[in-house]
Amino acid sequence: MALSPARPAMERRAAPRACASGPGPGPGPAACAPGSSSGPGRPRSLLDLPPELLVEIFSFLPGVSLPSLAAACKKFHQILNTDTIWRRRCRVEYGVSENLRRLEMVGVACRDLYIKRINPRVKSGRFVKLLPDCENKERDVYTRLLHPYRNILGLWQPDIGPYGGLLNVVVDGLFIIGWMYLPPHDPRVNDAMRCKPLFRIHLWEKNKAEVECMYGHKGSHKGDIQIVKKDEFSTKCNQTDFHRMAGGRQEEFRTWLAEEWGRTLEDIFHEHMQELILMKFIYTSQYDNCLTYRRIYLPPSSPEDLIAPGLFKGTYGSHGLEIVMLSFHGTHIKVTKITGDPNVPAGQLTLHIDVTHPVQLPDIEHLRSFDKLSRIVLEIHQQVQCDQQNQEHWQGDAQCNTDSLQPTCNGDQGAKAAGMNTKLETGGAEGATAGGSAAPPVPGQPFVLPVGVMARNEVYPRMCRACFYGTGLIAGHGFTSPERTPGLFVLFDERCFGFIWLDLKSFSLYSRIEDSLRSAQAPFKEAFELMLKSMQSWTS
Repeated sequence: MALSPARPAMERRAAPRACASGPGPGPGPAACAPGSSSGPGRPRSLLDLPPELLVEIFSFLPGVSLPSLAAACKKFHQILNTDTIWRRRCRVEYGVSENLRRLEMVGVACRDLYIKRINPRVKSGRFVKLLPDCENKERDVYTRLLHPYRNILGLWQPDIGPYGGLLNVVVDGLFIIGWMYLPPHDPRVNDAMRCKPLFRIHLWEKNKAEVECMYGHKGSHKGDIQIVKKDEFSTKCNQTDFHRMAGGRQEEFRTWLAEEWGRTLEDIFHEHMQELILMKFIYTSQYDNCLTYRRIYLPPSSPEDLIAPGLFKGTYGSHGLEIVMLSFHGTHIKVTKITGDPNVPAGQLTLHIDVTHPVQLPDIEHLRSFDKLSRIVLEIHQQVQCDQQNQEHWQGDAQCNTDSLQPTCNGDQGAKAAGMNTKLETGGAEGATAGGSAAPPVPGQPFVLPVGVMARNEVYPRMCRACFYGTGLIAGHGFTSPERTPGLFVLFDERCFGFIWLDLKSFSLYSRIEDSLRSAQAPFKEAFELMLKSMQSWTS
């Protein structure tokens, strides 16, 4: 509250000395200044409020503000010794949902948990120095666990060559755990994701945080985490003998195969597939959980999006199921690989969809003919190539002579391209769905795969909301001779989409990853765009 103009000067001068009685240097902040009173018995400053009310008020403040508040005056310093405040900060800021009162039984305080896991803006030492030094379990959890390791929370992609991966670091009870997200076993694309712990951090003796490696089959063992730079950290196992099995590499391979693919080598009859599986085991097992991770973000969303952007799992032939990220960029959809394979590695743009070119499917009987569908898509593909040539030609001529524009394709196609480009530039809703003079696709149209198109999973929806022209990225082993080839993007519903690769005569089915992922949103849109560009360089 502000001071009343009628308040005596002596009373105004005495107030700061009351606030300065705490351990902090100098007078306290304005929060400690006495306020005015319009009637007898009403509090004239925060210091006049009862302690239980101050506890309630302080528990709503962010944890990074509490050290400064503790330095304001002695009363605030004592009140911040209350576990209720730190229990709420752990729950609100880091999602610790366990009953934190049980921490008192194991000698862990929420303040230490907060500091070792959560907030990146305050130095851990400053928390310990300024906050009350006494038995406070919730406070210890906050300050010694949550706050120091706050910068590694969120989504990360490990540097495992072309294979990539998806790591989610979360506060899980009284631990910080790094969960590696694995797709379900091929080809069950609609099943839930599998999670495997790679490391965990928790408070140990003398309230000191300890990192444990969870890799292998002999239980947790000593590990280490090093924050390399902003948005990058690395893990190291200090006891790699825990990763070895008594039966040697053969037993390790069979165990890995059962976990990764849900089958034995004898169940896999395709020789090429056996080679790919063995290659992945040899490549990934050499890291021994000593990995570097780079931060990734979930894509931003907009009410105009045809489907909510996010993470999906999809079928990729002999390579099995892979994780991809769908994002919107104006009138285009980009599908980027989070996990990859030796042909098209993680980080590459696997699908590029142009929503200005919808495809109106023929009736269900004609749709069964691959040649019929192929002709429809290839006509659009030729039109798009012609439009691109026209645009490049016009741009080149405009630099030389703006009055000598000559289209390289026929006049009708050039006019159509000009109309499409105008809609793209203005960002109109019509251009985003119709694409030139084409009518918007009718929702709920029947769909069936053409005869001869291979699919790893025959369980796909028989109704789709819309179809669009797009291109898919194919390449030889080692990402040699990459090429974008035409295909058909099929939007089934909010949870599912597919893509027909015309050149491969194959169908990929994608299903949304429904897991709730915390601390994964980009701070701003440009950060997400920069991340996508960086991902390609990581695995190129």
